[in-house]
Amino acid sequence: MTSFTPYTYFQCPCTENSTSSRTFGEDLPSPTSDTSEDDRTFDPRAPRAAYSLHPLEHLLYCEDCHQIRCHRCVLDEIVTWYCPNCLFEVPSSSVKSEGNRCTRSCFQCPVCTASLSVSSVALAQTGLGADISAQAGPYVLNCTYCQWSSKEIGIQLEKPNGIYAQLSKVKNGGEPYISAKDRRREDRRDISESPKGPGPNETLDADSQFENLKSFYQSQLADSAPSGGMGFMGGYGYGSPGALSRIMGLYTGSSFGDKKRESKNGNMREVCDSSEGLQLTSTKDDQCAITRIQRVGWEGTASTAQQKEQAQSVRFMDDLRPFSHLLRTKRSKRCRACRHILSKPESKVQNTRFRIRLVARNYIPAITIQPLQQAPTSLLTPMKPVQFVLTVKNPLFESVRVNIATPASTPGRFASKVTVLCPQFEIGASTDMFDEALREGGKEKRRTKAEASEGQLQAEAGKIWERGRNWVSVVVEIVPASLRTDGPEFMKSQQIQKDDGPLREDEDVLEIPVFVRVEWETDAAHEESGGLAAGNKEKELKEKRELAYWCVIGVGRIAQD
Repeated sequence: MTSFTPYTYFQCPCTENSTSSRTFGEDLPSPTSDTSEDDRTFDPRAPRAAYSLHPLEHLLYCEDCHQIRCHRCVLDEIVTWYCPNCLFEVPSSSVKSEGNRCTRSCFQCPVCTASLSVSSVALAQTGLGADISAQAGPYVLNCTYCQWSSKEIGIQLEKPNGIYAQLSKVKNGGEPYISAKDRRREDRRDISESPKGPGPNETLDADSQFENLKSFYQSQLADSAPSGGMGFMGGYGYGSPGALSRIMGLYTGSSFGDKKRESKNGNMREVCDSSEGLQLTSTKDDQCAITRIQRVGWEGTASTAQQKEQAQSVRFMDDLRPFSHLLRTKRSKRCRACRHILSKPESKVQNTRFRIRLVARNYIPAITIQPLQQAPTSLLTPMKPVQFVLTVKNPLFESVRVNIATPASTPGRFASKVTVLCPQFEIGASTDMFDEALREGGKEKRRTKAEASEGQLQAEAGKIWERGRNWVSVVVEIVPASLRTDGPEFMKSQQIQKDDGPLREDEDVLEIPVFVRVEWETDAAHEESGGLAAGNKEKELKEKRELAYWCVIGVGRIAQD
């Protein structure tokens, strides 16, 4: 059996303010009830407990709210868009107009998603160190991983740079691609030359169909909107002098106070032909697809992951096209309650540092647990007391007072007994170890075990087991529960009497909910005064702060008796 590694997860308080954090069927407390949220023991086996527990490394801390913040109670703000391949910073205006793809020469293989390189067709056997600009065209895109080439789909490029612009103008097979704007220009020319115009069922590509639908519905919204410019796609103009007339016209369907303007028709019609974006499905295309599948087989069809990366709907490997790299973002995080900045990276793409980084491990004492004596097996013996050493490390520059509270019996069907021998203690400030050595006159400060009973290896109630510069270790005594549902009646809990089913997944893991309360004094944050005496008084002022939170400690697995 694999060894078990003890762990510690911290609860974010954002779940306590949400009604969805309650278990199904739980009654809401009445306003006159004396029991509060803090009086209830946190149950790590509740259905929604896993959504509120996080490792300390994944949490942030808000200095204004003095609370722990997880990824669900922060707001993300995009600082920079960039391409992960060329590390080129993309303006946000370009992202809105051109999409979240790199518009340079960064493309990925449609088969294996590896980065593509440009090589000449005439000098395809040239070494990897050859200069691309010195080679003669035409050029192709090659994948060095799966040996795929754009020559397989009939695409060759004239220049080794500007790949995005060249690929947007050519289809698979080398045919020129007609954009939606060019297609509308040709449709207007055909309408002026021929009274019939374009065919009503003409086949369009996805981009042309989208552009036609967009222009059609924009014109429909503009025609159906009430007079005064209150269209859904237009500006509202609430600050203009005629805002009241336009607002009233939105509800009445006509202009208010202006009889010269006529109300427009509020009815909207649907598309009728291909010029407006109508695309009819042909049974002939489906029959051709079935025949093609019979010819190329399963190996010639594109997978779901390959189809998802394509801009248009494809079915076969021959229809796959190279796609550009998806842009990445650098984001800053703000507290959802007070909008205080918790994390802000450098705006430059090449710089991986952070301007602001309020991680919780710099404010919250870290908690670790390990067995007092190494056992031959990692499993816990039922009904046999075992002792663990709980270590609390202080990251603050002030000494703190810590109170630890655990339930006498762990929640769940199999209740284990938990006793903390020293639940209250004080931890020193997190100062530099060299400064500590200088203050002690050059002598090393040694750790003391059970200061009242030095030399003894037996833990005593109310005594600290081990102490360091900024950490303290105490002993926790645990009596693991028996995992038998058919045991004696005095060993059965109320939940076992209601539910005596078989052992569920990970129900043999012993998890202890721990309520931690940390108190310390820090310098009061006041505005600087002009006088020297006032400044000295401010330095003497101390502000008391307190932080309380739940955490869950995974001790080990209980052996099945």
